[in-house]
Amino acid sequence: MLKYIIKRILQVIPMLLLISFIVFSLIYIAPFDVVDSMTTPNMTQEQIDLLREKSGLNQPFLVQYFAWLQNIVAGNFGKSLVTQQSVLPELLTRIPNTMILVIPAYLTAILLAIILGLVASAYKGTWIDKLIDGIASFGIAIPTFWFAMILIYILGYQLNIFEIVGMYTVGQERTFGNFLSHFVMPYLTLTVNFFPRLLRYVRASAMQQLTQDYVSVQKAYQASKFTIFAKHISRHVMIPVVTQLGLALPMMVTGAIITETVFSWPGVGPYLMTATRGLDYPVIMAVMLLSSTLVILGNLLADILYFIVDPRIRREGR
Repeated sequence: MLKYIIKRILQVIPMLLLISFIVFSLIYIAPFDVVDSMTTPNMTQEQIDLLREKSGLNQPFLVQYFAWLQNIVAGNFGKSLVTQQSVLPELLTRIPNTMILVIPAYLTAILLAIILGLVASAYKGTWIDKLIDGIASFGIAIPTFWFAMILIYILGYQLNIFEIVGMYTVGQERTFGNFLSHFVMPYLTLTVNFFPRLLRYVRASAMQQLTQDYVSVQKAYQASKFTIFAKHISRHVMIPVVTQLGLALPMMVTGAIITETVFSWPGVGPYLMTATRGLDYPVIMAVMLLSSTLVILGNLLADILYFIVDPRIRREGR
């Protein structure tokens, strides 16, 4: 197992370097650069050229890239052009807020998906299956921002049950009840966003298991439908579901950008949106790099989890 993990880690390193090169290249070829966002109409060309020289933007592309990469490895993501604050401490403050929102929503979605996916496959072709599949189709079709606005209008404005924006009410004590009143609506929005695709995934996996020989053997032994699904099919469905936990790793940073922006949740989403509007390139590059890196690491984690839970992969890896 250790040999397999080391092998996969060594394969990831070149991918991470490639991702960093692509991220830097995308910002490099952008029509505006850092200096453009700092200049004023009163500045002379000599002053602008001096700013470019101080920022290192007059250097060749590869020199700029390796200097940037060296800073990234050292943990220096630069400073925000808007706030003049270091990017890394700001991200370290906002990422936990995003995780507080994303993790419960994703776990709830995957739990509901497993239950309803197994029920749909157990009643394949019946009205129950069609109803559950219809719910999944409807959920996929609903835009996240639209559903969030509906919740705000009904639960926040008309019924006045929950708070609409922020993580806590400004000027009030930060109690758990106050947090919960802000948490419920973005949590529901994200759960509805994650749930339909996971449901389709679990349902398809369970349907595939119905054609396996072990199911036919259980039916021959006159095992009940509940026994077949609860003790056998569910165990096999959990293997691909476990790997989805690894693939969900990037969501810890960028999985709630729209939801966080709508509800003004103090996570990565509003930070990135503000940086995009203000051409705050250090922030944009940091979030892009972090998100892309988590995609690669998520795939690595998914492979490792699959290797752990599936004996067949372990045998092939020896």
